[in-house]
Amino acid sequence: MRTRRAVLEAAAQVIGTRGYEAATMAEIIQRAGVTKGALYFHFASKDALARAVISEQTDPFIPQVSDSRLQDAIDFTHQVAVALRDNPLLQAGTRIAVETTFSDEPLVPYQAWIDIVTKMFADARENGELLPAIAPDRAAEFFVSAYMGVQLFSHAASNRHDLPERVTALWKHILPGLASPGALSHLDPHGRSVKTAA
Repeated sequence: MRTRRAVLEAAAQVIGTRGYEAATMAEIIQRAGVTKGALYFHFASKDALARAVISEQTDPFIPQVSDSRLQDAIDFTHQVAVALRDNPLLQAGTRIAVETTFSDEPLVPYQAWIDIVTKMFADARENGELLPAIAPDRAAEFFVSAYMGVQLFSHAASNRHDLPERVTALWKHILPGLASPGALSHLDPHGRSVKTAA
C-alpha cells in the first residue's frame, strides 16, 4: 500500500507539473523512488495510473451534512477550490481531463464529482430547497461543467489564486435559477468555511 501511494503521489506531482502527455513512467518511477517492477505490479500502464489518480482525487473530500444541503454543496465546492491550489491529485486529475478531452479515449474524471453534487442536490430537493422544475442530476452535471470551466479560467488568469472568488461568482449567478425563494435568502455563496471577497 505504501508503494502504491508513493507511485500515485509521484504521478500526481509529475502530471500536475509536466502534463499527462509529457509525463513519463521513468520520471514517475524516479520521483516515487521505486523499481520499475514495483510500479508495474500496481499499474500496468500510464493509462491505468492516470485512471487511479482520477478515481482517488475525490477521496479526501467528504461533504458535511447540515440542515441545508444546498449550503453544504456551496461549502464543498469552496473546499475543493482551496485544495485545487496545492493538491497534486486534484491538479493532476484536471490536467488529465483537459489533455485527453480531444483524444479517442478521454479519461473523464467528472462523474465522481457529478455523483457527489447530485446527492447533495437530491437531498436539497427533499428539503424543499430546490425550485420544483430542477432535476438534481441534470443540475449537478451543469454545475460541474461550469465549475470545470471556471477553474480552468482561474488557472490561466491567476494560477487559481482567485478561484474561491470565481466560485462565489458562479454560485451567485446559478443560485437564483436553482434555489427556492425560501432557501435562497439563507444561502451564503461565499461558503461558510471559506470567506472571500467577490
